Amino acid sequence: MKRRSFLKGMAGAAVVSRVPASRLLAAATSQQDTVRLQTFSYGAAKLLPGPLDEQFRHNQQLFLNLSEDSLLKPFRQAAGMAAPGEDMGGWYSYSDKFDPPKNMTGYIPGHTFGQYLSGLARAYAVTGDAATKAKVERLVAGFAPTVTTNFYKGYCLPAYTFEKTMCGLSDAYAIAGCHSALPVLQKATDAALPWLPPKALNREEMAARPHPNVSYTWDESYTLPENFYLAYKRGAGARYRALAQRFLQDDTYFNPLAEGKNVLPGQHAYSHVNALCSAMQAYLNDGSAKHLRAAQNGFRYVLEQSFATGGWGPGETFVTPGSDQLAKSLEKNHNSFETPCGAYGHFKITRYLLSVTGDSSYGDSMERVLYNTILGARPMRSDGVSFYYADYSMDAVKVDYEQKWPCCSGTFPQLTADYGLSAYFHDVSGVYVNLYIPSRLAWKQGGARVELEQQTEYPYDNNISMRLKMSSASRFALALRIPAWATGENRLLVNGKDAGVAVTAGTWAKVQREWRDGDRVEISFAFPAVLEPIDAAHRNLVALKVGPLALFAIQPGDTGLTQENLLKAARTSSRSKIWKVATSKGDVEMRPFDAITTERYRLYQKV
Repeated sequence: MKRRSFLKGMAGAAVVSRVPASRLLAAATSQQDTVRLQTFSYGAAKLLPGPLDEQFRHNQQLFLNLSEDSLLKPFRQAAGMAAPGEDMGGWYSYSDKFDPPKNMTGYIPGHTFGQYLSGLARAYAVTGDAATKAKVERLVAGFAPTVTTNFYKGYCLPAYTFEKTMCGLSDAYAIAGCHSALPVLQKATDAALPWLPPKALNREEMAARPHPNVSYTWDESYTLPENFYLAYKRGAGARYRALAQRFLQDDTYFNPLAEGKNVLPGQHAYSHVNALCSAMQAYLNDGSAKHLRAAQNGFRYVLEQSFATGGWGPGETFVTPGSDQLAKSLEKNHNSFETPCGAYGHFKITRYLLSVTGDSSYGDSMERVLYNTILGARPMRSDGVSFYYADYSMDAVKVDYEQKWPCCSGTFPQLTADYGLSAYFHDVSGVYVNLYIPSRLAWKQGGARVELEQQTEYPYDNNISMRLKMSSASRFALALRIPAWATGENRLLVNGKDAGVAVTAGTWAKVQREWRDGDRVEISFAFPAVLEPIDAAHRNLVALKVGPLALFAIQPGDTGLTQENLLKAARTSSRSKIWKVATSKGDVEMRPFDAITTERYRLYQKV
């Protein structure tokens, strides 16, 4: 049976819920009852000039200036409408060249439209920029008449693309205030449902179904629930909650994870981290402790096979615990970490887990990925050329991806718009500073209007300065994340005097007091140098870390590096991004990832 005939036969079943009535009728648990910390709204935190703001502004302007006709072209073509505008090319536009896996041109037409819409919606919410909101509204209006179930006929990844479309329309409605997006979401859902499977299918189950070519086995129905739940919470209706529950990948993923069974080896890395976010939404909406355990255990298994940068999934695949697969990947695999997508998924799951548990270690993990992966990504180009993989091989170099407009071009603008969202949290007692980044947070504390401004060049300066601007005095707690690596002499001052609270690695340092306009908070960390082996079986294969930064040997060659001389790495000046290691064969230059451009480099050194 051909895939199209099979799916048509399943169309009726695809819209019927297979979820037990007891789950459908379960009362949703209030999010305030299930989280310890909450994020602020988009726009509460503004990025100040610095590398994060530069990335965010670049992405905002790039997508603000993209041709709307080109963005809408694949959908207009599928709907039989006039389709002006140039093809965007790469993965985004239809092409007769598509021949997977040999030629991926024309792979998933229109696949990232929803992510570009989402990134713009979030950028508007952060900046209040009228032109960005107008772009969102025009894209929604232009997309609406193109919605047709015919779009998915002969389409290899219907769940994958619909999940992104759903996210974009949901964000346009709830975050950017584009009210017309909600009925378009309903119509888009009706168009996609006949092409979705009756339940979440893993790749082995997809491969067992009739498929015209291998690309049809790569669909990711198991990532759908997160955005179904979000649409439900945002007012799209009860069917979205039922659909979220239907597509939870309980049988092959969440059930074993909840029982402490590591089923990650061999799985596609990014999509399975992304799926953990669906488990968190099941916990937040349905009060499912099982899904919280699954997310916590799953993320722990990810951390146990991560590189020193915080990246994971060489060749987009999770490795087997206790094997030498991670170490061997350094010999031949240049696709070490799917950077924008992986960082986006990593930020999301750590934000969820930090909110629910209050555990500062999730902020540590977010920080590691921020400074050692995504801030070193090459900027996207207006023609769709994008950075995709970070290379951690023994002979590494930064390169862009071979195809234009890949998946990472969609997650990159979403991630950079979320930087402020990830930096601060709050509870009834006060505010938690999670990321040390140049930024300004505004909120109301009781009857007081409060602004907290961070000025810092962290992690290249270990001092962070904060100043409060307040309409009136107010008593609340200000909690600062103390990274687990910060085991040296840390210092926390309020108005130039010791804050009188413990500043202990791996905790929050919480200052509870009456705050007044002009109060200053200063925190500084000692940055220890440590060597981190790639795994327990390869103790002589190490990465040098200084504070939150992983350092890479530049043009390494046969370097004569030893444990002793690596730990004596010295920064060339107080404002430099270059460290030098003196060896018997001469000095070896070390740099963090964001200071590498075209040089060849090496993350792990044999000592």
